Order: sequence, then structure tokens, then C-alpha cells
Amino acid sequence: MSQRDAIQAPGAGWSPEVMMDLLTPHLADITADGLSLTGDVTAEELGLVEADTQLDGALAVGLDLSKVERTICVTGVVEGTAIRECVRCLTHFSEPLAFALRVVYEPEPKIVPPAAKRVDHRKKAVEPVEVEPDETDDEIYHYEGDHLELAPMLREQVILSNPMHPLCKDDCAGLCPHCGKNLNEGRCACPAEAPTNPFQILRNVKTEQK
Repeated sequence: MSQRDAIQAPGAGWSPEVMMDLLTPHLADITADGLSLTGDVTAEELGLVEADTQLDGALAVGLDLSKVERTICVTGVVEGTAIRECVRCLTHFSEPLAFALRVVYEPEPKIVPPAAKRVDHRKKAVEPVEVEPDETDDEIYHYEGDHLELAPMLREQVILSNPMHPLCKDDCAGLCPHCGKNLNEGRCACPAEAPTNPFQILRNVKTEQK
């Protein structure tokens, strides 16, 4: 299934005859009951490149959209399989990719040039009052026109879900620092290094000073 999938309003049955683009829903289709979208999207459709995230197949996306005046709230889940590179042994491995998202879309603010004002030097200057921004856990995106562009948001959320230090397994042995062999496949022929004794180093330093 491509990115064009059926719409489902909450509490309603599927309407296969009604089709739309999953990644560019129209605002008019978000009713008072909301709008639910499900479908599969590919890395190409999201603008993901290998440097961002390497996927094994398409991503399954399920989104719920609700509207309060001109503010659109988007919640949902994204699931698929990612191909990671282990930071220890540098091998590639498959890992489930699954995360929930909750973002808000606001209308793109219009930039209005400030109107020229006459300065009355007889009035005392008023210090500007700092207004604390509203605290929210929702990430804010913007839209223009009569539809949303969800691909850039989904691309960013997929990238943010990448682990900082991907490991093929928790006890990955990594690579030999001398010959580069993957130690998960067995020991290499390099001689084992004797553990460093910090007290012996200190004794050697004192001997040299004498």
C-alpha cells in the first residue's frame, strides 16, 4: 500500500471509496470528530536518506488529527524496521523502530512590517515587560494554505528516534584494537595485553626520580 490510503473518522467504518494523500491531508477533512489516517510510507516519500536513517521496508503510520479553531493536534504511532550500525563492532543489524508522536500545527505566522510611529519625547520610556512563553510538551510545526505537509514532520521524528549509541547486543565485544577482528566471532591471534597496574607505574616514577 502506498501513501494514498483510506480515511476513517473516529467511530465510523472504513470508506474505501474516499481516498486522499496520507502525507497532505486537507484541513476541511478534519471534522469535529477528528480524522484518522493509516497507511504505509517509504523513506523516499519522507525524504529520508541513508545518512538520516536506513529503513528495511516501509513504515506503518497511524495518525489521529483533531482541530481547535486553527490549531491542529496530530497524535499517532510509527512502526517499522531500521538498519543500524553497531558503534562497537561496526556491523549492520536490524532493529524494530517504533515510537509515538504528539505534535501541534499552527498557521504560519505572517510577517507584517511595523507601522511608522511618531515619537513623543515628552513621554517617559516604558521598559518592555518580558512575557514567559507558554509551557507545552508538544512540538510545534506550521502550515500554510488548506492542507498539512506531514512528510517533513515525520522525517524529523524518525531521525529524532535514532539511538545515540546503537549496539547489536548489550554485551557486544567490539573490534580488536590491533588487528580489527570482530571479537564477537571469536578471539583473534593478537597476544593479550597485561593489565596495567597503576601502583607499578607510580613505583617506576619514584625510582626514576631517585
